Amino acid sequence: MTTHPSYSKQSKKLTKTKQNTQLKKAKEKLTELKGKRIAVLGLAFKPDTDDMREARSIPIINQLLTEGADVTAYDPVAVSNAKSIFGDKIKYASSAINCLNDTDCCIIVTEWQEFKKLKPEDLTKNMRTPILIDGRRIINPEEFSNKLNFTAIGLGQ
Repeated sequence: MTTHPSYSKQSKKLTKTKQNTQLKKAKEKLTELKGKRIAVLGLAFKPDTDDMREARSIPIINQLLTEGADVTAYDPVAVSNAKSIFGDKIKYASSAINCLNDTDCCIIVTEWQEFKKLKPEDLTKNMRTPILIDGRRIINPEEFSNKLNFTAIGLGQ
């Protein structure tokens, strides 16, 4: 099956728009990103792989760094590949919960099953400021919206 060139361009444009929306929401909620600690959950371009080619996390993290944020990231399998891209520019956590520790905002970038199991208390107990931006729409908004500052991005927003 061949991919129609305009479909590929359209898909990349939508991905870039979603990345920009995630960063815009983070800035709206935090006023500015400089000096803020941001948790990024998911580095691979999709779950169940360590492949980071064209991963959404790369431009998101690069922009966070450009704007002066302190980034801690976690991915169940892609950390090794991420280290070859970001080196020591970011911190790497050993678990999702560890990634949340003392952060001001969390952005879910890849829809790992592990992240779907997070509970509002995981964020409220571990984060300085419990702000969650769900870039993959994997979190139940009814469960999270009343307990912390929650935004889901994507279809149906």
